[in-house]
Amino acid sequence: MRTTARRAGEAVRNAARKAGRTPQDQPTVAADPSGEESRAARRERLLASNLTELAVEFGTDKWGIHRYTPHYERHLQHLRGEEFTLLELGIGGYRKRRRSGASMKMWRWFFPHATIVGLDIEDKTWLTKGHIHAYLGDQTDPEILQRIIDEQGAPMVVVDDGSHIPAHVRESFRILFPLLPDGAIYCIEDTQTSYWPAWGGQLDPQARGTSMDLVKDLVDGLNHEEFLLDDYQPTYTDQWVRAVHCYHNLVIIEKGDNREGTNRDHSAHTFHGSSELPRG
Repeated sequence: MRTTARRAGEAVRNAARKAGRTPQDQPTVAADPSGEESRAARRERLLASNLTELAVEFGTDKWGIHRYTPHYERHLQHLRGEEFTLLELGIGGYRKRRRSGASMKMWRWFFPHATIVGLDIEDKTWLTKGHIHAYLGDQTDPEILQRIIDEQGAPMVVVDDGSHIPAHVRESFRILFPLLPDGAIYCIEDTQTSYWPAWGGQLDPQARGTSMDLVKDLVDGLNHEEFLLDDYQPTYTDQWVRAVHCYHNLVIIEKGDNREGTNRDHSAHTFHGSSELPRG
């Protein structure tokens, strides 16, 4: 028998306790007094669930070990009823076959009209069914990434939950971001590896070449029109990253036109306001 509503509710409470949440903060799952749940009732419940409840239902660590799901829901809720493609780099579940694709299943129920695509270096293609499509390949391989786009369409959402190695994170972003449509959202998980040498990161938080170094450059790029450098040539991301949202171990990047114009030439060398210059 599949997980009942009662057991799902217990799972939510257990996960919340492990994460240090208070009872008031815990997501809830409606209990079934009979202790069992029909297929139709389960479908109705899952379609009405929030993302944290779905994460608990399917056992993904996007809630519990991490607290990503409330941030994802905030930034992705507007797509819940839309048809689009979501690409997740990294499928997971290497040790337990039944746990494979947990987040893909979560996304499938949160976005019932979307095509959910996963890419992994281990063969998980057996997960392909209905709206879920699993591909075998490396997240830094431009050929497999282009093949996914050719077959499933350019993703409106990308979730990098792959190797978490900064060099891989940066390369996937370099390849994929220019291929995404206007309004797309690119998410990078587990950015803590930027500070862990065993994962390719650096002890120095200001070191170049890490995942967070990429993010910091994107934040500067938001203001590229204000740079007082005559020979500066805006990069693609300067012009097409519209917003960068940073959370604990999670970064969410919005794609959009970032060429708003500036009053730099008229104002950068003048003082504003009515206050007089300080006297020596």
